[in-house]
Amino acid sequence: MPVTKTIVAAIPARYASTRLPGKPLLELAGRPMIEHVYRRAAAADGIDRVVVLTDDERILEAVRAFGGECEMTPMTCASGTDRIAHAARGWDAAALLNVQGDEPLIDPVAVAAVAGHLREHPGDPMVTLASPATEDECDDPNAVKVVCDRRGYALYFSRSRIPYPREVGSAVARKHVGIYGYQRETLLRLAALERTPLETAESLEQLRALENGIAIRVLDVAGSEPGVDTSADLARAAAKLAAGA
Repeated sequence: MPVTKTIVAAIPARYASTRLPGKPLLELAGRPMIEHVYRRAAAADGIDRVVVLTDDERILEAVRAFGGECEMTPMTCASGTDRIAHAARGWDAAALLNVQGDEPLIDPVAVAAVAGHLREHPGDPMVTLASPATEDECDDPNAVKVVCDRRGYALYFSRSRIPYPREVGSAVARKHVGIYGYQRETLLRLAALERTPLETAESLEQLRALENGIAIRVLDVAGSEPGVDTSADLARAAAKLAAGA
């Protein structure tokens, strides 16, 4: 029988954004972006609680206005992981998900896959997702690639093309889908570790886990919608939501 445990989906949300200031509150199909993310995470099977974590009162008020749960966290939190770890110290959750606040088209099925794995495999310290990469994504540094061992655990993440296709058709590149799941102890340990050389070089926080011997299980999903980083991304997401996505 699966182990019963409380699983929380945490959504870190900052108001500041270089390209899209106030991004979590930008309107899409009549609702702020953060509400779309919240409702989709809440619709996922296996999630016991959804909480937005922010350092901005405007986001707090917006989340409470649509009936969501939100907690304030310090402005000194350097990353979403730090923000979740800060809040998790006061929670009784056995496992947690980091759901990005700028993914209004996130698939509840993908969220449920991470939650289900955390619940059924407590020996896996960390879980994430990957989908087949398109040719364009292979050479796009904003699309992070991942390679795994034969058991399905990550060997490396990179903004570069990996694996290198020395022989045509020798390997299928996989794009990392940025939902993370952590057993509670793993999250707290990761947040307490110093930045590592590979993490700094690639600007990928998950490499801190690998460099410190924390295994990351990678589950396959058929595909994923990109997050919102630019005004073009915003327009595309708005059109899909208006069309009933």
